[in-house]
Amino acid sequence: MTPPVPATSPAPAAYGHEPLALYGPGFAADPHGHYRRLRDQGPLARVRIAPDVDALLVVDYQAAVDLLRDTETFTKDPRAWQAGIPADSPVLPVLGHRPTALFTDGEVHARYRDAINDTLALIEPHLLRSEVTAVARRLIAGFAATGSCDLIAEYARRLPLHVFTAAFGVDSGATGRVVRGIAGMMDSTGNAAAAYDDLVGVVAALVAERRSRPRRDLTTYLLQHPAGLDDDEAVRQITLIMSTGHDPTTNLIGNALLRMLGDPGYGGVLHGGATTAREAIDDVLWRDPPLANMGAHYPRHDTEFHGVALRAGQLVLVSFAAANTQSPPSASDRAVRSGDGAHLAWSTGPHRCPARQPALLMAMTAIEELTSQLCDLELAVEPGELVWRPGPFHRAPAHLPVRFTPLDTLPEAGHPGTHEAVDHVPDRVGGTPNG
Repeated sequence: MTPPVPATSPAPAAYGHEPLALYGPGFAADPHGHYRRLRDQGPLARVRIAPDVDALLVVDYQAAVDLLRDTETFTKDPRAWQAGIPADSPVLPVLGHRPTALFTDGEVHARYRDAINDTLALIEPHLLRSEVTAVARRLIAGFAATGSCDLIAEYARRLPLHVFTAAFGVDSGATGRVVRGIAGMMDSTGNAAAAYDDLVGVVAALVAERRSRPRRDLTTYLLQHPAGLDDDEAVRQITLIMSTGHDPTTNLIGNALLRMLGDPGYGGVLHGGATTAREAIDDVLWRDPPLANMGAHYPRHDTEFHGVALRAGQLVLVSFAAANTQSPPSASDRAVRSGDGAHLAWSTGPHRCPARQPALLMAMTAIEELTSQLCDLELAVEPGELVWRPGPFHRAPAHLPVRFTPLDTLPEAGHPGTHEAVDHVPDRVGGTPNG
């Protein structure tokens, strides 16, 4: 095996640049300024994602596509790289090896991926839409009479949390730990490891309970899947689904709402319905994808890629945000670049996001429901005053304060709906997803 590459080892002289930090308030406030500077280095650029942890970042669209599809040159297994990283590094909860579809190749990856795909296939779109609508109305009813709220804390973060935790059967008393665990892990700050460990603890208890007492939820189905996952494998797939489903969906909802509220191109009009919501989501997926820099890959051997020398085991990340905005679209060609057919927000290749359709449906429904109920929403601060979440991996406002005309009544929200909708899924548990 090729010796592990220490994160602090000198880069080849040909790189010729000091690494640019992708963490801290400077990057969070102006990521696109960083990407413009990084493009001056070529298709791959030197970056620092945490103290003493360097990487190469792919900022060119074609290079990103080539890397994401090249399973011969690159592996997703980080263990050779990880051996040279401090054990307490805040990026390890995101990048450190675990037995999941995200960190494996070949047959092992296919086994995990089949289990995930088949589990997510149980989420019926019409039931999901009904579920999200019910949860959205209940959340809106909680702040509609106040005339103001933080749309991140009170809406965008809570909505997907309700859906995902109910679908997997997480006890309502543990949902706070789930969201704190996911957020702490993705922010990649000093408490990232503890946050991830607590998330794993919640899911491990859930898996142990379902092994002995199966129920009609997605956890039970995953445990009964023909892939034959052991307890740890099941725990890791569930934490992967939750972390890559909840946090990016929260960010997508928040970023799209910010685009609608803060972009003069939308004219401040929120009651345009589905078209306006879809345009805002498409804009976000192109310019500010919820996972801005991810797609970690490692060369299997020393090689050259798009003119850059790479060492075996070296961390290479993909900047979906930089690749998407290499040639930013003008207003006139927005229609040409609408939809999700060409941007890289969902990645591409064998590790393309398996939850893109549920995530899109949740975001669309959440935005449509909010803007139909509170059609005079406006930002309570100037866009430049917003604080962005830290960390190199995602792009999202930490808070989104808004004001609106208070409403005394709303259409009947019904019951939370989450458990009721999930109960339609288990009729297929124990069989095949398409059976």
